[in-house]
Amino acid sequence: MKKGIHPDNYRMVVFKDISNDESFITRSCAPSKETITWEDGNEYPLVKVEISSTSHPFYTGKMKFVDTAGRIDKFNKKFAKFAKKLG
Repeated sequence: MKKGIHPDNYRMVVFKDISNDESFITRSCAPSKETITWEDGNEYPLVKVEISSTSHPFYTGKMKFVDTAGRIDKFNKKFAKFAKKLG
């Protein structure tokens, strides 16, 4: 590996899949403002993800619709005032 290009702040981090409520712990330098107490009783930074290997169709073999809180509708409502008027 090249020296000086990798972050120095690797630590244990809990990743929580919010679509199926599964969690796993691994080393990461991902930033987080939240913490969680893990099964070993220690407190770790928490990073919430929408899809992980426990919910992704490629790994589970099941097709599953993941609702991302109506992002397209939210976008359309937010920028509707900028739409060109047809007339």
